[in-house]
Amino acid sequence: MADRLTQLQDTINQQAEHFCNSVGILQQYSTPSKFPSFDRIGTPQPHQSQEDYAALFANLIARCAKDIDTLIESLPSEESSQELQVASLNRLEQENQQAGEQLEEVVRQGEALLQRIQAALQDIAQSQLDMQNPTSTTVINMNLSSTNIKQESLSSINTVPSNNTHQLSDPSPNSINQ
Repeated sequence: MADRLTQLQDTINQQAEHFCNSVGILQQYSTPSKFPSFDRIGTPQPHQSQEDYAALFANLIARCAKDIDTLIESLPSEESSQELQVASLNRLEQENQQAGEQLEEVVRQGEALLQRIQAALQDIAQSQLDMQNPTSTTVINMNLSSTNIKQESLSSINTVPSNNTHQLSDPSPNSINQ
């Protein structure tokens, strides 16, 4: 959509076309005038009644004039001073800034949600891997449990405590939360 000035210029050009076309139609279909010293008989041309063309161009010119008046009234007046324009621009800038802040907050919330979804998907994938091979995880967990118990009972017997306990991390999701 063009701005108001461009619309006004287009409408004025259209009005000029209507004027030119109406004059052309008048010239084309008008009956010739007879000059007293010139006796030439022309062949009459078939034509529509001039009332049809007159009514058509009268409507087109009137409608176009109304459009021009409407466009002129929609243009900013001289009363809109520079202070009013500056105030309007400041108000629009504040609204833009508030919308930008709201957008940033929505983006932050979206990123937080994305992180939670990715963590949940990672937990689901790990659970599926654990479910595909549950015996090897159980054997490792049982071996680790018995090793820790044996080492604790031996360290309580010895006078020198031993800190050389080696444990494998449990890859199950339950052990991560503990």
